[in-house]
Amino acid sequence: MKKNNETDGLMNTIIGQDTVINGTLDIKGALRVDGTVKGKIICSDCVTVGATGIVEAEIEAETAIIAGKMFGNVVTTEKIELQAKCEMEGDLRTKSLVIEQGAIFCGACNMKDTKPNLGFLAPEAENETVISDKDNSNF
Repeated sequence: MKKNNETDGLMNTIIGQDTVINGTLDIKGALRVDGTVKGKIICSDCVTVGATGIVEAEIEAETAIIAGKMFGNVVTTEKIELQAKCEMEGDLRTKSLVIEQGAIFCGACNMKDTKPNLGFLAPEAENETVISDKDNSNF
């Protein structure tokens, strides 16, 4: 899916290695974090957490590439990539997930756009089968 805008492929915002930001970031275009961000990141494109980056935040973006330390949930519309030396602690929700060998991931991942499985309700198809099995056992 190629977008037709001027920001494709450009790194619009870079947070430097010695920078610390607390709060909500709402970024149009791509974001690279080499410093520290605490709070929430909302990005219309790709969020990259560099090898020196530390993010203690929720991320909502089109794609995310994590190479540093990430503590928080990540929701993307397309893809999440956990690179070899990253430390990721939090839940992921995405269409596509890449985890390189050596990455540390502690959390859950949901890759479906359907209703969440709460664990205590049987799917409808199984529920119908169970009812028909009970009806047949009476014969």
